[in-house]
Amino acid sequence: MSDTLQQLKKPPYFMLGILFFGAFVSFLNNSLMNVALPTIMADLNIESYATGQWLSTGYMLVSGILIPVSAFLLTRFTNRQLFITSMLLFTLGTALAAFAPNFSFLLAGRMIQAAGSSVMSPLLMNTMLISFPREKRGAAMGVFGLVMIVAPALGPTLSGYIVQYYDWRLLFEMILPFAIISLVLAIFKFQNIMPTRQATLDYLSVVMSTLGFGGLLYGFSSASTDGWGDPVVITTIAVGAIMVILFTVRQFKMEQPLLNLSVYKHPMFALASLISVVNSAALFSGMILTPAYVQSVRGISALDSGLMMLPGAIVMGIMSPITGKLFDKFGPKVLGILGLAITCVTTYFMTYFDLDTSISYIITIYCVRMLGISMVMMPIMTNGLNQLPTRLNPHGTAVNNTLTQVAGALGTAIFVSIMNSRAESSITDQFSKIDPTTITDIEKAQITQLGMLEGIQYSFLIATLTTAVALILTFFIKRVDVSESAVARMEAEDAAAAK
Repeated sequence: MSDTLQQLKKPPYFMLGILFFGAFVSFLNNSLMNVALPTIMADLNIESYATGQWLSTGYMLVSGILIPVSAFLLTRFTNRQLFITSMLLFTLGTALAAFAPNFSFLLAGRMIQAAGSSVMSPLLMNTMLISFPREKRGAAMGVFGLVMIVAPALGPTLSGYIVQYYDWRLLFEMILPFAIISLVLAIFKFQNIMPTRQATLDYLSVVMSTLGFGGLLYGFSSASTDGWGDPVVITTIAVGAIMVILFTVRQFKMEQPLLNLSVYKHPMFALASLISVVNSAALFSGMILTPAYVQSVRGISALDSGLMMLPGAIVMGIMSPITGKLFDKFGPKVLGILGLAITCVTTYFMTYFDLDTSISYIITIYCVRMLGISMVMMPIMTNGLNQLPTRLNPHGTAVNNTLTQVAGALGTAIFVSIMNSRAESSITDQFSKIDPTTITDIEKAQITQLGMLEGIQYSFLIATLTTAVALILTFFIKRVDVSESAVARMEAEDAAAAK
Protein backbone atom coordinates (compact mmCIF):
# COMPACT_ATOMS: atom_id res chain seq x y z
CA MET A 1 0.00 0.00 0.00
CA SER A 2 1.33 3.42 -0.97
CA ASP A 3 2.78 5.86 1.54
CA THR A 4 0.15 8.41 0.57
CA LEU A 5 -2.61 5.95 1.38
CA GLN A 6 -1.05 5.06 4.72
CA GLN A 7 -0.80 8.74 5.63
CA LEU A 8 -4.44 9.42 4.68
CA LYS A 9 -6.12 10.71 7.85
CA LYS A 10 -9.39 11.97 6.40
CA PRO A 11 -11.13 11.83 3.02
CA PRO A 12 -9.57 14.22 0.45
CA TYR A 13 -12.76 16.19 -0.06
CA PHE A 14 -11.35 18.76 -2.48
CA MET A 15 -9.91 16.06 -4.72
CA LEU A 16 -13.16 14.11 -4.56
CA GLY A 17 -14.96 17.31 -5.54
CA ILE A 18 -12.81 17.54 -8.67
CA LEU A 19 -13.59 13.90 -9.45
CA PHE A 20 -17.31 14.43 -8.95
CA PHE A 21 -17.24 17.53 -11.12
CA GLY A 22 -15.46 15.74 -13.96
CA ALA A 23 -17.64 12.65 -13.65
CA PHE A 24 -20.87 14.70 -13.63
CA VAL A 25 -19.84 16.46 -16.84
CA SER A 26 -18.93 13.21 -18.58
CA PHE A 27 -22.07 11.33 -17.40
CA LEU A 28 -24.28 14.25 -18.46
CA ASN A 29 -22.68 14.13 -21.89
CA ASN A 30 -23.54 10.43 -22.25
CA SER A 31 -27.29 11.03 -22.55
CA LEU A 32 -27.37 14.19 -24.69
CA MET A 33 -27.40 12.52 -28.10
CA ASN A 34 -30.66 10.62 -28.46
CA VAL A 35 -32.97 13.64 -28.38
CA ALA A 36 -30.64 15.75 -30.54
CA LEU A 37 -29.97 13.04 -33.15
CA PRO A 38 -32.69 14.02 -35.70
CA THR A 39 -31.56 17.66 -35.63
CA ILE A 40 -27.89 16.72 -36.06
CA MET A 41 -28.72 14.36 -38.94
CA ALA A 42 -30.68 17.07 -40.75
CA ASP A 43 -27.93 19.64 -40.26
CA LEU A 44 -25.14 17.30 -41.46
CA ASN A 45 -27.24 15.80 -44.29
CA ILE A 46 -27.24 12.26 -42.87
CA GLU A 47 -30.15 10.41 -44.48
CA SER A 48 -29.79 7.00 -42.82
CA TYR A 49 -30.91 6.78 -39.18
CA ALA A 50 -28.69 3.71 -38.78
CA THR A 51 -25.69 5.89 -39.67
CA GLY A 52 -26.69 8.70 -37.32
CA GLN A 53 -27.34 6.25 -34.50
CA TRP A 54 -23.59 5.52 -34.41
CA LEU A 55 -23.16 8.75 -32.42
CA SER A 56 -24.79 6.88 -29.52
CA THR A 57 -23.87 3.30 -30.45
CA GLY A 58 -20.18 4.11 -31.05
CA TYR A 59 -19.96 5.89 -27.71
CA MET A 60 -21.56 2.94 -25.94
CA LEU A 61 -19.31 0.40 -27.67
CA VAL A 62 -16.08 2.21 -26.72
CA SER A 63 -17.29 2.38 -23.12
CA GLY A 64 -18.26 -1.28 -23.14
CA ILE A 65 -14.82 -2.23 -24.43
CA LEU A 66 -12.80 -0.08 -22.01
CA ILE A 67 -14.74 -0.62 -18.76
CA PRO A 68 -13.64 -4.29 -18.37
CA VAL A 69 -10.03 -3.10 -18.87
CA SER A 70 -10.48 -0.51 -16.09
CA ALA A 71 -9.55 -3.07 -13.40
CA PHE A 72 -6.08 -3.41 -14.96
CA LEU A 73 -5.75 0.37 -15.38
CA LEU A 74 -6.73 1.03 -11.77
CA THR A 75 -4.26 -1.58 -10.55
CA ARG A 76 -1.35 -0.44 -12.72
CA PHE A 77 -1.65 3.37 -12.82
CA THR A 78 -2.20 6.04 -10.17
CA ASN A 79 -5.55 7.76 -9.82
CA ARG A 80 -3.87 11.05 -10.79
CA GLN A 81 -2.52 9.64 -14.05
CA LEU A 82 -5.85 8.04 -14.93
CA PHE A 83 -8.01 11.06 -14.17
CA ILE A 84 -5.79 13.54 -16.02
CA THR A 85 -5.56 11.23 -19.04
CA SER A 86 -9.31 10.60 -18.99
CA MET A 87 -10.20 14.28 -18.75
CA LEU A 88 -7.65 15.18 -21.44
CA LEU A 89 -9.21 12.66 -23.85
CA PHE A 90 -12.72 13.77 -22.92
CA THR A 91 -11.82 17.45 -23.43
CA LEU A 92 -10.18 16.79 -26.82
CA GLY A 93 -13.17 14.72 -27.93
CA THR A 94 -15.60 17.43 -26.81
CA ALA A 95 -13.67 20.13 -28.68
CA LEU A 96 -13.54 18.00 -31.84
CA ALA A 97 -17.29 17.33 -31.65
CA ALA A 98 -18.14 20.99 -30.98
CA PHE A 99 -16.31 22.23 -34.07
CA ALA A 100 -16.74 19.15 -36.29
CA PRO A 101 -17.12 20.16 -39.96
CA ASN A 102 -18.86 16.90 -40.87
CA PHE A 103 -20.31 13.68 -39.46
CA SER A 104 -17.01 11.76 -39.55
CA PHE A 105 -15.28 14.30 -37.29
CA LEU A 106 -18.31 14.40 -34.98
CA LEU A 107 -18.30 10.60 -34.65
CA ALA A 108 -14.55 10.60 -33.98
CA GLY A 109 -15.05 13.26 -31.30
CA ARG A 110 -17.78 11.20 -29.63
CA MET A 111 -15.62 8.08 -29.55
CA ILE A 112 -12.65 9.99 -28.10
CA GLN A 113 -15.04 11.38 -25.49
CA ALA A 114 -16.09 7.82 -24.65
CA ALA A 115 -12.46 6.70 -24.29
CA GLY A 116 -12.02 9.38 -21.63
CA SER A 117 -15.39 8.99 -19.95
CA SER A 118 -15.46 5.19 -19.67
CA VAL A 119 -12.84 4.97 -16.90
CA MET A 120 -14.45 7.82 -14.93
CA SER A 121 -17.09 5.76 -13.11
CA PRO A 122 -14.76 2.93 -11.96
CA LEU A 123 -12.11 5.49 -10.98
CA LEU A 124 -14.51 7.59 -8.93
CA MET A 125 -16.05 4.53 -7.26
CA ASN A 126 -12.64 3.09 -6.31
CA THR A 127 -11.46 6.43 -4.97
CA MET A 128 -14.59 6.56 -2.80
CA LEU A 129 -13.95 3.03 -1.52
CA ILE A 130 -10.38 3.95 -0.58
CA SER A 131 -11.25 7.32 0.94
CA PHE A 132 -13.95 6.24 3.38
CA PRO A 133 -14.03 3.47 5.99
CA ARG A 134 -16.51 0.68 5.22
CA GLU A 135 -18.93 1.75 7.94
CA LYS A 136 -19.27 5.19 6.28
CA ARG A 137 -19.29 4.12 2.66
CA GLY A 138 -23.08 4.28 2.36
CA ALA A 139 -23.29 8.06 2.64
CA ALA A 140 -20.31 8.51 0.33
CA MET A 141 -21.67 6.12 -2.29
CA GLY A 142 -25.03 7.86 -2.01
CA VAL A 143 -23.39 11.03 -3.28
CA PHE A 144 -21.78 8.97 -6.03
CA GLY A 145 -25.25 7.70 -6.93
CA LEU A 146 -26.40 11.30 -7.28
CA VAL A 147 -23.77 11.84 -9.98
CA MET A 148 -24.19 8.48 -11.70
CA ILE A 149 -28.00 8.60 -11.92
CA VAL A 150 -29.01 12.25 -11.99
CA ALA A 151 -26.55 13.49 -14.62
CA PRO A 152 -27.75 11.04 -17.32
CA ALA A 153 -31.37 11.66 -16.32
CA LEU A 154 -30.97 15.43 -16.86
CA GLY A 155 -29.43 14.91 -20.30
CA PRO A 156 -32.58 14.38 -22.41
CA THR A 157 -34.40 17.38 -20.89
CA LEU A 158 -31.41 19.69 -21.38
CA SER A 159 -30.80 18.33 -24.87
CA GLY A 160 -34.43 18.79 -25.88
CA TYR A 161 -34.40 22.42 -24.73
CA ILE A 162 -31.14 23.24 -26.52
CA VAL A 163 -32.00 21.68 -29.88
CA GLN A 164 -35.41 23.39 -29.85
CA TYR A 165 -34.13 26.90 -29.13
CA TYR A 166 -30.39 26.86 -29.99
CA ASP A 167 -27.84 25.15 -32.24
CA TRP A 168 -26.99 21.50 -31.43
CA ARG A 169 -23.28 22.39 -31.18
CA LEU A 170 -24.09 24.12 -27.90
CA LEU A 171 -24.45 20.62 -26.40
CA PHE A 172 -20.67 20.28 -26.68
CA GLU A 173 -19.71 23.95 -26.39
CA MET A 174 -21.34 24.28 -22.97
CA ILE A 175 -19.53 21.16 -21.67
CA LEU A 176 -16.11 22.15 -23.03
CA PRO A 177 -15.24 24.90 -20.49
CA PHE A 178 -16.28 22.69 -17.57
CA ALA A 179 -14.11 19.86 -18.90
CA ILE A 180 -11.15 22.26 -19.21
CA ILE A 181 -11.68 23.56 -15.66
CA SER A 182 -11.79 20.00 -14.32
CA LEU A 183 -8.60 19.11 -16.22
CA VAL A 184 -6.69 22.18 -14.98
CA LEU A 185 -7.76 21.58 -11.36
CA ALA A 186 -6.67 17.95 -11.62
CA ILE A 187 -3.22 18.88 -12.96
CA PHE A 188 -2.51 21.24 -10.06
CA LYS A 189 -4.49 19.75 -7.17
CA PHE A 190 -4.78 16.01 -7.66
CA GLN A 191 -2.89 13.61 -5.41
CA ASN A 192 -2.35 9.85 -5.44
CA ILE A 193 -4.23 7.92 -2.77
CA MET A 194 -4.81 4.56 -4.47
CA PRO A 195 -2.28 1.72 -4.15
CA THR A 196 -0.69 0.51 -7.39
CA ARG A 197 1.33 -2.55 -8.31
CA GLN A 198 2.95 -4.08 -11.36
CA ALA A 199 0.45 -5.90 -13.54
CA THR A 200 0.62 -7.39 -17.01
CA LEU A 201 -2.06 -6.90 -19.63
CA ASP A 202 -3.30 -10.08 -21.28
CA TYR A 203 -3.99 -8.97 -24.84
CA LEU A 204 -5.98 -12.07 -25.75
CA SER A 205 -8.35 -11.32 -22.87
CA VAL A 206 -8.70 -7.75 -24.16
CA VAL A 207 -9.61 -9.07 -27.62
CA MET A 208 -12.13 -11.53 -26.14
CA SER A 209 -13.60 -8.83 -23.91
CA THR A 210 -13.87 -6.41 -26.83
CA LEU A 211 -15.61 -8.90 -29.11
CA GLY A 212 -17.71 -10.32 -26.28
CA PHE A 213 -19.08 -7.29 -24.48
CA GLY A 214 -18.90 -5.12 -27.61
CA GLY A 215 -20.87 -7.72 -29.58
CA LEU A 216 -23.54 -8.08 -26.89
CA LEU A 217 -23.94 -4.33 -26.49
CA TYR A 218 -24.17 -3.72 -30.23
CA GLY A 219 -26.50 -6.67 -30.79
CA PHE A 220 -28.90 -5.80 -27.99
CA SER A 221 -28.95 -2.12 -28.97
CA SER A 222 -29.59 -2.95 -32.62
CA ALA A 223 -32.33 -5.43 -31.69
CA SER A 224 -34.48 -2.63 -30.28
CA THR A 225 -34.62 -0.98 -33.73
CA ASP A 226 -33.86 -3.73 -36.27
CA GLY A 227 -35.64 -6.63 -34.56
CA TRP A 228 -34.34 -9.93 -33.16
CA GLY A 229 -34.52 -11.63 -36.55
CA ASP A 230 -32.03 -9.28 -38.22
CA PRO A 231 -28.92 -11.25 -39.39
CA VAL A 232 -26.53 -8.65 -37.97
CA VAL A 233 -28.29 -8.74 -34.59
CA ILE A 234 -28.22 -12.55 -34.47
CA THR A 235 -24.57 -12.71 -35.53
CA THR A 236 -23.26 -10.06 -33.13
CA ILE A 237 -25.17 -11.48 -30.14
CA ALA A 238 -24.01 -15.03 -30.95
CA VAL A 239 -20.37 -13.99 -31.38
CA GLY A 240 -20.59 -11.81 -28.28
CA ALA A 241 -22.04 -14.64 -26.15
CA ILE A 242 -19.40 -17.13 -27.31
CA MET A 243 -16.58 -14.68 -26.66
CA VAL A 244 -17.89 -13.82 -23.19
CA ILE A 245 -17.95 -17.54 -22.33
CA LEU A 246 -14.37 -18.00 -23.62
CA PHE A 247 -13.31 -14.82 -21.79
CA THR A 248 -14.83 -16.10 -18.53
CA VAL A 249 -13.13 -19.49 -18.81
CA ARG A 250 -9.78 -17.82 -19.52
CA GLN A 251 -10.06 -15.48 -16.51
CA PHE A 252 -10.46 -18.41 -14.11
CA LYS A 253 -7.32 -20.08 -15.52
CA MET A 254 -5.03 -17.03 -15.25
CA GLU A 255 -2.89 -15.99 -12.28
CA GLN A 256 -3.39 -12.30 -13.13
CA PRO A 257 -6.76 -12.12 -14.92
CA LEU A 258 -7.88 -9.01 -16.75
CA LEU A 259 -11.13 -9.22 -14.77
CA ASN A 260 -10.85 -11.20 -11.55
CA LEU A 261 -14.12 -13.11 -11.43
CA SER A 262 -13.28 -14.56 -8.03
CA VAL A 263 -15.31 -11.60 -6.73
CA TYR A 264 -18.30 -13.91 -7.25
CA LYS A 265 -16.97 -16.22 -4.55
CA HIS A 266 -18.26 -13.59 -2.13
CA PRO A 267 -22.00 -14.34 -1.79
CA MET A 268 -23.25 -10.84 -0.95
CA PHE A 269 -21.35 -9.34 -3.88
CA ALA A 270 -22.75 -12.02 -6.20
CA LEU A 271 -26.30 -11.42 -4.96
CA ALA A 272 -25.91 -7.63 -5.17
CA SER A 273 -24.61 -7.98 -8.72
CA LEU A 274 -27.61 -10.10 -9.76
CA ILE A 275 -30.11 -7.69 -8.16
CA SER A 276 -28.36 -4.72 -9.80
CA VAL A 277 -28.63 -6.37 -13.23
CA VAL A 278 -32.38 -6.98 -12.82
CA ASN A 279 -32.88 -3.51 -11.34
CA SER A 280 -30.95 -1.84 -14.18
CA ALA A 281 -33.17 -3.55 -16.73
CA ALA A 282 -36.25 -2.34 -14.81
CA LEU A 283 -34.83 1.20 -14.55
CA PHE A 284 -34.20 1.41 -18.28
CA SER A 285 -37.67 0.02 -19.00
CA GLY A 286 -39.22 3.01 -17.25
CA MET A 287 -36.86 5.47 -18.90
CA ILE A 288 -37.77 4.06 -22.35
CA LEU A 289 -41.45 3.15 -22.00
CA THR A 290 -42.63 6.28 -20.19
CA PRO A 291 -41.39 8.72 -22.88
CA ALA A 292 -42.77 6.33 -25.54
CA TYR A 293 -46.20 6.51 -23.89
CA VAL A 294 -46.07 10.27 -23.40
CA GLN A 295 -44.86 11.06 -26.92
CA SER A 296 -46.28 8.32 -29.17
CA VAL A 297 -49.63 7.74 -27.44
CA ARG A 298 -50.37 11.11 -25.88
CA GLY A 299 -48.72 13.23 -28.60
CA ILE A 300 -46.67 15.35 -26.17
CA SER A 301 -43.50 16.95 -27.59
CA ALA A 302 -40.03 15.61 -26.83
CA LEU A 303 -39.15 18.73 -24.83
CA ASP A 304 -42.31 18.58 -22.71
CA SER A 305 -41.78 14.84 -22.27
CA GLY A 306 -38.29 15.54 -20.96
CA LEU A 307 -39.64 18.14 -18.57
CA MET A 308 -42.16 15.60 -17.27
CA MET A 309 -39.33 13.18 -16.49
CA LEU A 310 -37.26 15.89 -14.77
CA PRO A 311 -38.99 15.74 -11.34
CA GLY A 312 -38.15 12.03 -11.17
CA ALA A 313 -34.48 12.80 -11.75
CA ILE A 314 -34.61 15.48 -9.05
CA VAL A 315 -36.19 13.02 -6.60
CA MET A 316 -33.38 10.54 -7.25
CA GLY A 317 -30.82 13.30 -6.79
CA ILE A 318 -32.29 14.32 -3.43
CA MET A 319 -32.74 10.77 -2.20
CA SER A 320 -29.36 9.27 -3.17
CA PRO A 321 -27.34 10.87 -0.32
CA ILE A 322 -30.23 10.27 2.11
CA THR A 323 -30.52 6.57 1.26
CA GLY A 324 -26.74 6.33 1.61
CA LYS A 325 -26.93 7.53 5.20
CA LEU A 326 -29.91 5.26 5.87
CA PHE A 327 -27.84 2.35 4.56
CA ASP A 328 -25.05 3.10 7.05
CA LYS A 329 -27.62 3.05 9.85
CA PHE A 330 -30.05 0.27 8.89
CA GLY A 331 -28.24 -1.83 6.28
CA PRO A 332 -29.35 -2.83 2.76
CA LYS A 333 -32.17 -5.32 3.39
CA VAL A 334 -34.87 -2.97 4.72
CA LEU A 335 -34.07 -0.33 2.10
CA GLY A 336 -33.95 -2.90 -0.69
CA ILE A 337 -37.25 -4.54 0.20
CA LEU A 338 -39.05 -1.22 0.68
CA GLY A 339 -37.53 0.33 -2.44
CA LEU A 340 -38.28 -2.62 -4.71
CA ALA A 341 -41.80 -2.95 -3.29
CA ILE A 342 -42.42 0.71 -4.20
CA THR A 343 -40.88 0.15 -7.65
CA CYS A 344 -42.97 -2.96 -8.22
CA VAL A 345 -46.27 -1.34 -7.20
CA THR A 346 -45.71 1.87 -9.17
CA THR A 347 -44.63 -0.07 -12.27
CA TYR A 348 -47.88 -2.05 -11.99
CA PHE A 349 -49.83 1.22 -11.75
CA MET A 350 -48.20 2.23 -15.04
CA THR A 351 -49.96 -0.67 -16.75
CA TYR A 352 -53.17 1.35 -16.28
CA PHE A 353 -51.93 4.46 -18.09
CA ASP A 354 -54.52 5.22 -20.79
CA LEU A 355 -55.57 7.98 -23.18
CA ASP A 356 -57.10 10.10 -20.39
CA THR A 357 -54.55 9.71 -17.58
CA SER A 358 -53.74 13.15 -16.17
CA ILE A 359 -50.28 14.64 -16.59
CA SER A 360 -49.97 15.20 -12.84
CA TYR A 361 -50.74 11.52 -12.16
CA ILE A 362 -48.11 10.37 -14.69
CA ILE A 363 -45.46 12.62 -13.13
CA THR A 364 -46.40 11.51 -9.59
CA ILE A 365 -46.23 7.79 -10.35
CA TYR A 366 -42.95 8.24 -12.23
CA CYS A 367 -41.45 10.24 -9.32
CA VAL A 368 -42.51 7.66 -6.72
CA ARG A 369 -41.08 4.89 -8.92
CA MET A 370 -37.74 6.73 -9.12
CA LEU A 371 -37.87 7.14 -5.33
CA GLY A 372 -38.12 3.37 -5.00
CA ILE A 373 -35.24 2.75 -7.40
CA SER A 374 -33.05 5.28 -5.56
CA MET A 375 -33.49 3.26 -2.35
CA VAL A 376 -32.09 0.14 -3.99
CA MET A 377 -29.22 0.75 -6.39
CA MET A 378 -26.43 2.26 -4.31
CA PRO A 379 -27.22 0.52 -0.97
CA ILE A 380 -27.30 -2.94 -2.57
CA MET A 381 -24.14 -2.29 -4.58
CA THR A 382 -22.28 -0.82 -1.59
CA ASN A 383 -23.14 -3.81 0.60
CA GLY A 384 -21.74 -6.13 -2.06
CA LEU A 385 -18.53 -4.13 -2.42
CA ASN A 386 -18.11 -4.09 1.36
CA GLN A 387 -17.57 -7.87 1.26
CA LEU A 388 -14.61 -7.55 -1.12
CA PRO A 389 -11.03 -7.17 0.16
CA THR A 390 -9.31 -3.97 -0.95
CA ARG A 391 -7.27 -5.81 -3.59
CA LEU A 392 -10.45 -6.78 -5.45
CA ASN A 393 -12.12 -3.34 -5.41
CA PRO A 394 -11.08 -2.45 -8.99
CA HIS A 395 -12.38 -5.79 -10.26
CA GLY A 396 -15.65 -5.48 -8.35
CA THR A 397 -16.37 -2.03 -9.73
CA ALA A 398 -15.36 -3.09 -13.26
CA VAL A 399 -17.71 -6.09 -13.11
CA ASN A 400 -20.56 -3.94 -11.77
CA ASN A 401 -20.15 -1.25 -14.42
CA THR A 402 -19.82 -3.77 -17.26
CA LEU A 403 -22.91 -5.73 -16.25
CA THR A 404 -24.93 -2.55 -15.70
CA GLN A 405 -24.17 -1.46 -19.28
CA VAL A 406 -25.04 -4.85 -20.74
CA ALA A 407 -28.20 -5.11 -18.60
CA GLY A 408 -29.28 -1.64 -19.70
CA ALA A 409 -28.83 -2.48 -23.38
CA LEU A 410 -30.52 -5.88 -22.94
CA GLY A 411 -33.40 -4.41 -20.92
CA THR A 412 -34.00 -1.68 -23.49
CA ALA A 413 -33.95 -4.18 -26.37
CA ILE A 414 -36.29 -6.64 -24.66
CA PHE A 415 -38.85 -4.10 -23.50
CA VAL A 416 -38.91 -2.23 -26.81
CA SER A 417 -39.31 -5.56 -28.64
CA ILE A 418 -42.15 -6.62 -26.33
CA MET A 419 -43.81 -3.25 -26.83
CA ASN A 420 -43.52 -3.37 -30.63
CA SER A 421 -44.61 -7.00 -30.90
CA ARG A 422 -47.70 -6.51 -28.74
CA ALA A 423 -48.57 -3.26 -30.52
CA GLU A 424 -48.29 -4.83 -33.98
CA SER A 425 -50.37 -7.81 -32.89
CA SER A 426 -53.09 -5.55 -31.51
CA ILE A 427 -53.11 -3.30 -34.59
CA THR A 428 -53.31 -6.29 -36.96
CA ASP A 429 -56.14 -7.80 -34.92
CA GLN A 430 -58.15 -4.56 -34.99
CA PHE A 431 -57.65 -4.04 -38.73
CA SER A 432 -58.84 -7.59 -39.40
CA LYS A 433 -62.22 -6.70 -37.89
CA ILE A 434 -62.80 -3.70 -40.18
CA ASP A 435 -63.60 -3.54 -43.87
CA PRO A 436 -60.43 -1.98 -45.40
CA THR A 437 -62.52 -0.20 -48.06
CA THR A 438 -64.47 1.80 -45.49
CA ILE A 439 -61.79 2.66 -42.94
CA THR A 440 -60.89 6.34 -42.61
CA ASP A 441 -57.50 7.92 -41.87
CA ILE A 442 -58.78 9.00 -38.45
CA GLU A 443 -59.78 5.41 -37.63
CA LYS A 444 -56.35 4.17 -38.77
CA ALA A 445 -54.65 6.68 -36.47
CA GLN A 446 -56.89 5.69 -33.55
CA ILE A 447 -56.20 1.97 -34.03
CA THR A 448 -52.46 2.63 -34.22
CA GLN A 449 -52.62 4.76 -31.10
CA LEU A 450 -54.57 2.13 -29.15
CA GLY A 451 -52.22 -0.60 -30.38
CA MET A 452 -49.17 1.31 -29.15
CA LEU A 453 -50.91 1.91 -25.81
CA GLU A 454 -51.61 -1.80 -25.40
CA GLY A 455 -47.98 -2.61 -26.25
CA ILE A 456 -46.72 -0.16 -23.61
CA GLN A 457 -49.17 -1.42 -20.98
CA TYR A 458 -48.09 -5.02 -21.57
CA SER A 459 -44.41 -4.06 -21.41
CA PHE A 460 -44.98 -2.37 -18.05
CA LEU A 461 -46.61 -5.59 -16.83
CA ILE A 462 -43.49 -7.58 -17.82
CA ALA A 463 -41.36 -4.89 -16.11
CA THR A 464 -43.47 -5.38 -12.96
CA LEU A 465 -42.74 -9.12 -12.98
CA THR A 466 -39.03 -8.41 -13.57
CA THR A 467 -38.94 -6.08 -10.57
CA ALA A 468 -40.75 -8.70 -8.48
CA VAL A 469 -37.85 -11.11 -9.18
CA ALA A 470 -35.39 -8.55 -7.78
CA LEU A 471 -37.68 -8.04 -4.77
CA ILE A 472 -37.67 -11.77 -3.98
CA LEU A 473 -33.86 -11.89 -4.26
CA THR A 474 -33.56 -8.98 -1.82
CA PHE A 475 -34.99 -11.09 1.01
CA PHE A 476 -31.78 -13.17 0.91
CA ILE A 477 -29.47 -10.18 1.51
CA LYS A 478 -27.45 -10.06 4.71
CA ARG A 479 -25.65 -7.01 6.00
CA VAL A 480 -21.88 -7.38 5.62
CA ASP A 481 -19.94 -7.11 8.89
CA VAL A 482 -17.71 -4.02 8.56
CA SER A 483 -16.29 -3.99 12.08
CA GLU A 484 -12.53 -3.51 12.37
CA SER A 485 -11.95 -7.10 13.44
CA ALA A 486 -14.03 -8.53 10.57
CA VAL A 487 -12.31 -6.33 7.98
CA ALA A 488 -8.84 -7.18 9.37
CA ARG A 489 -9.67 -10.89 9.25
CA MET A 490 -10.94 -10.61 5.66
CA GLU A 491 -7.84 -8.71 4.50
CA ALA A 492 -5.55 -11.21 6.20
CA GLU A 493 -7.35 -14.16 4.58
CA ASP A 494 -7.16 -12.48 1.18
CA ALA A 495 -3.43 -11.72 1.59
CA ALA A 496 -2.78 -15.38 2.47
CA ALA A 497 -4.85 -16.60 -0.49
CA ALA A 498 -3.07 -14.24 -2.89
CA LYS A 499 0.42 -15.58 -2.03
